[in-house]
Amino acid sequence: MGKIFNKNEFKIRRKMLRCNLTLAERLLWQKLRSKQVLGFKFRRQYGINQYIVDLYCSSSRIAIEIDGENHFSEKAQAMDNERQKYIEAFRIRFLRFTNKEIIENIEGVLDRIVMELRPPLTPP
Repeated sequence: MGKIFNKNEFKIRRKMLRCNLTLAERLLWQKLRSKQVLGFKFRRQYGINQYIVDLYCSSSRIAIEIDGENHFSEKAQAMDNERQKYIEAFRIRFLRFTNKEIIENIEGVLDRIVMELRPPLTPP
C-alpha cells in the first residue's frame, strides 16, 4: 500500500480548510495546539487517504471530527459513518463532537480528549 497520510494531491484542499476554520474548530485548536494538552501534538486538517479529519494526534492515533449542522442530515450521517469506519480500519480512534458541544462546553470536550489520550490504568 502506498502513502496514506497527507497525500500531495489533497494538499491544496487541506490548506484551504485550515484557512477557513469554523468558530468551534478555532476554539478547540487554540486549546490543543503547541502541545498544550499533556504534551501531545495535534495537527489541523490532516489527510488520511482521500479523507481529511479536523484534528489528528499521530502519537495516540486519535482523529477528532467537529460536526456542524451540515452533518445532521441522514445522507451526511451515512457518509460520515462510512468515512469513520474506513479511518478506524487503520486502528485510528475517532472522536466526534458537535460545534455546539465545543462552544458551550469546551472543558468537557477537553476532558474527554484527555481521557482518550491517557493509557488505561492497569489494576495492581
